[in-house]
Amino acid sequence: MKTIKYIKGDATVPQAKGIKIIVHVCNNLGGWGKGFVLAISKRWSEPEKSYREWHRNRAKNDFELGAVQIIKVSDYLHVGNMIAQQGMKTGSKGVPIRYEAVQKCLEKVGLEAQKLNASIHMPRIGCGLAGGKWDKIEPIIIDTLIQKNIDVFVYDFE
Repeated sequence: MKTIKYIKGDATVPQAKGIKIIVHVCNNLGGWGKGFVLAISKRWSEPEKSYREWHRNRAKNDFELGAVQIIKVSDYLHVGNMIAQQGMKTGSKGVPIRYEAVQKCLEKVGLEAQKLNASIHMPRIGCGLAGGKWDKIEPIIIDTLIQKNIDVFVYDFE
């Protein structure tokens, strides 16, 4: 069975051949301006533009926890906006990350990766501003992507 490949480097510069999908966690409030999204916006304008439009038209679409938006940014590269964060602040219900939503999102990303024959690339999703714990995220990645024989690369930025 495959395993998660851990790499020191920048998740916005994926280290693999073929088609790649970079995934990251977004909040369900339409906010884009802190964390890994800034690195994405530095490289491509489409993911932020698509996310903001998706949020603006949320009454007519699937913008909610567990939803995913895959944006093609070049011939071999896509960015996956995954809504898996309830709000932006820790409150009475705990940290913003929602593990059930991470699972739903990664299941959808896995299907897309299989269709495209793509590898998946990410920072330690949900563990920055969203407040998640990697020991809870990693098993979700194994269940949703590794079990489907999809190559997964996790980047630790230096």
